[in-house]
Amino acid sequence: MKRSYIAALALTFVMISCKDQEVFEKEMYKNVAALISSNDHNTFQELISLSGEEVTGYIAASIGGTHTSQHDIVIRLEEDDEPLARYNRSLFDEEVSLYAHSLPSDRYEIDDYNITIKSGERTGRTQIRLRADGLSPDSSYFIGLKVSEVEGGELNPNKGTILYQVLLSNPYASQNSDDYYAMTGTVDEMVTAANKKMFPLTSNSVRVIAGNETFESNLADINRTAMVLEINEDNRVSIKPYNDIVITQLDDDPRYPNSFKQETIYGRTFNVFSLSYAYTIDGVTKLMKEELRMQAPNNNKKD
Repeated sequence: MKRSYIAALALTFVMISCKDQEVFEKEMYKNVAALISSNDHNTFQELISLSGEEVTGYIAASIGGTHTSQHDIVIRLEEDDEPLARYNRSLFDEEVSLYAHSLPSDRYEIDDYNITIKSGERTGRTQIRLRADGLSPDSSYFIGLKVSEVEGGELNPNKGTILYQVLLSNPYASQNSDDYYAMTGTVDEMVTAANKKMFPLTSNSVRVIAGNETFESNLADINRTAMVLEINEDNRVSIKPYNDIVITQLDDDPRYPNSFKQETIYGRTFNVFSLSYAYTIDGVTKLMKEELRMQAPNNNKKD
């Protein structure tokens, strides 16, 4: 009787083990689809080099599982404002002035809202055509998307949305980094130094605060204190007002000849601006001579 009881227990254990193994294998073999993004609010960042031309980016998806699918998996997308709303509420709460923006609809086109992962493959993608020139470097722009249906597989519920972020760059500045130019020089013939952040405007122009003025991240102060540096084909720099500031470019100083160059020292390449100008803010005029220097990102070196 005791042996029969032990045998029954053993048989039950084997049956349970087989069932657990079956469930385990079923889960392992499942093809679960996910949009490819970071774990930070499901964002995906596309760094756009400003060129005046349309640029192509991609939205991608992948499938998990022990083996690839034996048939095509189609992931259907639709645009959705809710992911961006959650992002803004989570990061900025009621500080509406800090909210990121939806990329205007005239700035992009998605020709096909279906991502197809072909039989035997792990990933698929659909392209997005972007027109980023003219966007404000002071704003963050996103396209919110969600998966509406997965044909031929299942969806990872944590990866069913994506915030596709467009970041601006040119050879001199990028929204993708917090790098600052080191400024050295003189203001009204008195030695000065500071760190300055540049913002990309077009393929060959940037915005930066004039002289030794303090940067304030609001439109009124930016309009009051910012200037534009336009880099010409011969690397001469034209200095222009961004908005309210009065700028007079001075081209008679050989040490600060209003030029741009790249300088390589011990294998490190630097962007270097040498500038000379007078500027007037609130009726006060200052004479500025400055060098701006920053190590050039590898992907932004100027040919």
